[in-house]
Amino acid sequence: MGWFGREKSPAPAAKEPRQDDARKELSGPSRQQDALRERIEASGLPPEVYEAAISECDRMDGVEPSSPEYAISLNFLETILSLPWNETTKDDLDINRAGEVLDARHYGLRRVKDRILEFLAVKSLCARDKPRILVVDDERIARENLTIVFEDDGYEVEAVANGVEAVAAMERKPAHVVVSDLKMDGMDGMELLQVLRKRWPDTKVVMITGYATVKTAVDALQQGADQYLGKPVNLTKLRRLVTELHAQSVRARHLHGFVLCFNGPPGMGKTSIGKAIAEAMGRKFIRLSLAGLRDEAELRGHRRTYVGAMPGRILQGISKAGSRNPVIMLDEVDKAVQDFKGDAVSVLLEMLDSEQNSGFVDHYLGLPFDLSNVLFICTANAVERLPAPLLDRLEVIDFPSYTLNEKVRIATDFVIPDQLRRHGLDEQLVSVSEDAARIVITGYTREAGLRGMRMQLASLCRKLARRVLADGSQAVEVDEAMVRELLGAPPMIAASARSRPRVGLSTSLVWTENGGEIIFVETARMQGNKQLILTGSLGEILRESAQTSLSYCRSHAGEYGIDPDVFAASDIHIHIPAGAVSKEGPSAGVSITLALLSLLTGRPIRQDVASTGELSLLGEVLPVGGIREKLMAAQAAGVGIVILPQGCARRVDDIEEDVVRDLDIRFVSTMEEAAGIALCDSPTPDDNA
Repeated sequence: MGWFGREKSPAPAAKEPRQDDARKELSGPSRQQDALRERIEASGLPPEVYEAAISECDRMDGVEPSSPEYAISLNFLETILSLPWNETTKDDLDINRAGEVLDARHYGLRRVKDRILEFLAVKSLCARDKPRILVVDDERIARENLTIVFEDDGYEVEAVANGVEAVAAMERKPAHVVVSDLKMDGMDGMELLQVLRKRWPDTKVVMITGYATVKTAVDALQQGADQYLGKPVNLTKLRRLVTELHAQSVRARHLHGFVLCFNGPPGMGKTSIGKAIAEAMGRKFIRLSLAGLRDEAELRGHRRTYVGAMPGRILQGISKAGSRNPVIMLDEVDKAVQDFKGDAVSVLLEMLDSEQNSGFVDHYLGLPFDLSNVLFICTANAVERLPAPLLDRLEVIDFPSYTLNEKVRIATDFVIPDQLRRHGLDEQLVSVSEDAARIVITGYTREAGLRGMRMQLASLCRKLARRVLADGSQAVEVDEAMVRELLGAPPMIAASARSRPRVGLSTSLVWTENGGEIIFVETARMQGNKQLILTGSLGEILRESAQTSLSYCRSHAGEYGIDPDVFAASDIHIHIPAGAVSKEGPSAGVSITLALLSLLTGRPIRQDVASTGELSLLGEVLPVGGIREKLMAAQAAGVGIVILPQGCARRVDDIEEDVVRDLDIRFVSTMEEAAGIALCDSPTPDDNA
């Protein structure tokens, strides 16, 4: 093939069968094998895969169809042919439509939706970037012919005569691939290569020369050239190389971003958001629940040496989707890391790393499959469980708890109408009031998401269906009284702030997987020998917080008017009720210290005050997390004043108005400031708890 010749890229030529004619006559031609060979030759497989498939097909010629080896080879070839090596779905990156789809599927979650739309906007802008090639050659006819070739292939082409003009062209608009001659006046190809590697390291370079030698090829590759070809150039090979290098350049420029990881409690809608992303982009959706997987081979596949071997769940899903660029949601990835037999982290790193997944090798297939076009999305309930190497590759998007008003709106506008239809109830005859929905949410569920609410409303609809059948077609209006009648007494009793000041009793705000809650810290002093008693199923961090609080009180006894001798003859008991529930976390230090100061000074604590924050031994109040959920708990419990660390002030600025409404938030930096807010001025010994 000459420099200027051009031909259509042919399919790889099939190998001649290895059996001689006599053996063919004995065995007879297999119609099934002939059909397989025809499918392989017509499938447009990548060269490496094509060679492996033809080789396996040739091997089947000498195997009896009734033997197990024949069945293994047949299944292997069917697996290869079922995979979408070249099939992709075109992305629909209309941001306005994507926003409409997300809003239609979910109410609320505004920040989550905004981050997803930003992600899609970046992909949309990257998709507009037309592939660009810069041709550098001092022969005019060579430049013109290569321009025609690459423009017909859909590239934007600019042709220049030497390295100086090439640098100027790159400064105006960088190219994805540079095809350059080696010998040129002004600045030759090697000098141009050095400039490209220094200023545009992601640009791919193909060096071409009519004076090709081993030394020049080695020098060019050592200087950073990606490919080296001699003249006359095989245009078929050059076009294939340019296509491959452009794909690598796109990955290097645009796919270094992190994989999205949706983090939040169960029932927040993480999976359905992933489906909405696939719908908005026009891609197929595959969900893999990693919580149910116990073996590395379920993702990576079993080797063909095992009986009943099959590909892993990744390639099975891609084969079923019929395209190599679906959206794959790896659900509950934090549970997989704990339960896997084998190195789950290495499998996930290979799948999620854009530098590695372009050549992902399934154990069954034994051939590389390109996963770089797949959009991976992970979900987790607690990303803290993930190993650091995996977490570094994920961009964590936290799903905040739904507020009470959001839950009521979702229940009345979406869940209740849906459940009524599912249970055969006429929405014109059966109506559920907003107050009824509110009592279902607050009295029968305790969660951050919506799953429990949906289950309780489904139970309510089942009981309504029975009543409608028993009473005829009379209209039914469900109010709070009917909810209690049908579902029984509410099992959830929300903690509420106490009314009068108490000595030794403080209110703390905590974060749990079910959202924010308030807990009470109780303290008592008795005669003893300096023993600290901790009860309430406290974890190690909470025990350390209690010891730090007591040390702070002892070291600052003079500042608060505490008799230093009281510690020598006393035992102090710290208790957090609900001992059957394990408690852990670094956010109760301020509350424990307030309870101890109240106990030792006799000054009662205002019960309309709740606090959160950790305490240092020097009395500094340290910032903590979960502020939004904790403020929601304070609001629900009727707390008036909330003490927060000064380091959390910026987080509060970003919280919705509904969450901070009716709360007097005080920011403190030291324990003295917190005590000045929570402790009453005068002791009231008669009020000891």
